Amino acid sequence: MHSELRLAIMSLLAGVDEADFTYLKEQTGATSGNLSVQIDKLSEAGYISVEKGFRGKMPRTVCRITPQGTEAFRAYVKALRKYIAAGK
Repeated sequence: MHSELRLAIMSLLAGVDEADFTYLKEQTGATSGNLSVQIDKLSEAGYISVEKGFRGKMPRTVCRITPQGTEAFRAYVKALRKYIAAGK
């Protein structure tokens, strides 16, 4: 999750049931290629699930945070808070 874009994706998914590729791209300002790579990395780590399908004739990719991803995200945020508090 050390990548800024991966952290942004996880932050967005933590607050919703699911998000499609277009929404994530708009919210992060990432390029399609970079977003796709980071989604693949998060999926390979088991942090998100990715479902590819169609809405009508248009391809649609939907992402959801997994329980493992939720736990990893919470632990990451907790560690960041600890580091910030130690620096004060």
